[in-house]
Amino acid sequence: MSSKILIGLAAGALALAGCKQADNSPAAAPAAAASAAATASTHGFKPAIDGDDFAEMVKTLASDEFEGRGPGSVGEERTIEYIRAQMQRIGLQPGNGDSYFQDVPMVETTADPATRLTLTIGGKPVELGFGTDMVVGTRTGQAQVSVKDSPVVFVGYGVDAPERGWNDYADQDWTGKTVVMLVNDPGFHADDDKLFDGKKMTYYGRWTYKFEEAARKGAAAALIVHDDAGASYGWDVVKNSWSGAQYDLPAADDPEPRIPVQGWLTADAARKLFAGAGIELEDAYRKANQPGFKPVPLGATLSVDLASTTANKTSRNVVGVLPGKARADEAVLYMAHWDHLGNHEGEEGDTIYNGAVDNATGVAGILEIAEAFAHQEQPPERSVVFVAVTLEESGLLGSKYYVAHPTFPLDKIAGVVNLDAMSVAGRSRDFVITGKGNSELEDMLKAHADRQGRVLTAESNTAAGYYFRSDHFNFAKAGVPALYAKGGNDLVDGGVEAGKAAGAEYAKRYHQPSDEVHEGWRYDGIVEDLGALYGVGQDLAAGERWPNWYDGNPFKAARDRMMASKPPGAAPQE
Repeated sequence: MSSKILIGLAAGALALAGCKQADNSPAAAPAAAASAAATASTHGFKPAIDGDDFAEMVKTLASDEFEGRGPGSVGEERTIEYIRAQMQRIGLQPGNGDSYFQDVPMVETTADPATRLTLTIGGKPVELGFGTDMVVGTRTGQAQVSVKDSPVVFVGYGVDAPERGWNDYADQDWTGKTVVMLVNDPGFHADDDKLFDGKKMTYYGRWTYKFEEAARKGAAAALIVHDDAGASYGWDVVKNSWSGAQYDLPAADDPEPRIPVQGWLTADAARKLFAGAGIELEDAYRKANQPGFKPVPLGATLSVDLASTTANKTSRNVVGVLPGKARADEAVLYMAHWDHLGNHEGEEGDTIYNGAVDNATGVAGILEIAEAFAHQEQPPERSVVFVAVTLEESGLLGSKYYVAHPTFPLDKIAGVVNLDAMSVAGRSRDFVITGKGNSELEDMLKAHADRQGRVLTAESNTAAGYYFRSDHFNFAKAGVPALYAKGGNDLVDGGVEAGKAAGAEYAKRYHQPSDEVHEGWRYDGIVEDLGALYGVGQDLAAGERWPNWYDGNPFKAARDRMMASKPPGAAPQE
């Protein structure tokens, strides 16, 4: 186990925060919250954005005492009380009526790790082990789900995209069948820019879309074939993310259809499956990238008895607001997810997934920006909202719930800035915008990057689909312009080579217990990044601008409809 930074006194105070309150208003907060607030203020926080202050919060949130910040755990209670205490110290008001908390209902489902999946290939049963050959789960909320002798069909990339003239599901009834598909988009593995967006992942490449589409088609089970390049992460990330408790919103809050069994296959397991049909896996990739691809029955059946423990629970978003002095009904919103993967008791070695970079850095970042706003000489004209959301690691569920139940109407939110996995490698000459080319918020960031002598760049690995993998995406789908940006790879000390090395090192720790605070972290770059993102919010909060998506962006139509009722002069910026 790597060395951890413990918080001593904070652990004792925050341990009192383990029980939920029926009333979360400041006046009704119990002694636990007062203890947390006292502990939160023992460090001498400065009014400006400060690297030491940022480091203090990250060390606390990523400590073992917070147990990996798993939703529904004692780690959640300690986390949300700490964030609430920081918001109170800063001077933010409760952002959800008289409460800092927004309850997010969730269904917790934990698949039995002893589950075996049976593929009958050429009449011979082949058993696959959980974690070694496959991972599966259910979003139905049922404790027992069985699929028996379901015909297995290869559906390429599992995409139905009418606007692109592509349908991997064409002309078949999928009821009761098992669909096997590839991760990412058509064109990715062929490196063909004429197919979808080539190496750049679209939403059709995300695993979340693929399972949703399979459910819409009526399939009984859906399995994605893992490959490191297409997924942009190794099998260990899949295994760690899909083992232990999984969370969903209740069906009443998320009416999307849900497939009974969904999961992933290792490449080796997929090869055995395809070989039974006389198909080389590599040949299947080639065929799936051809326009006009047709589904291929694999001459196999799938059976699985999936036992899970289930529970209805509640997690919470944490919301604070700095009211505007002139247009308090309009808002600028900063957000970061507080959750990580929790404590995987029973695993060998270190079992706490501390999530220091992902995403204690983002939470500390929005709190530092809140501190700066609270100490401005002139209060903002618009309100500034700070939201620490839950269940990002479970499919962006906390932000999905917030968008469905916003504390400010969506047409009153001028823009959203999302902080997720901030760079701790030091100052950089570039500022990476994930999903660059989307909205006019980028023009606003450019002005601040220019003053810092920095250039705006796109993410280096557009194939990873990072734009669809963090909480801003739920706002984007609803039409609200959202920016996701952070320090880049061209480091002031060491250049691109040093930046790539730092990125490669973090990739080894991503979704691993080793995502902990490290002594070699640099905070000077964080201060610069947060300063620029604060500047974007300052401009939005001080003015009357309503940024829009660029022409041609798929989210622009929703924003245009949203803003159509506003009086002349209040339309989105063109």
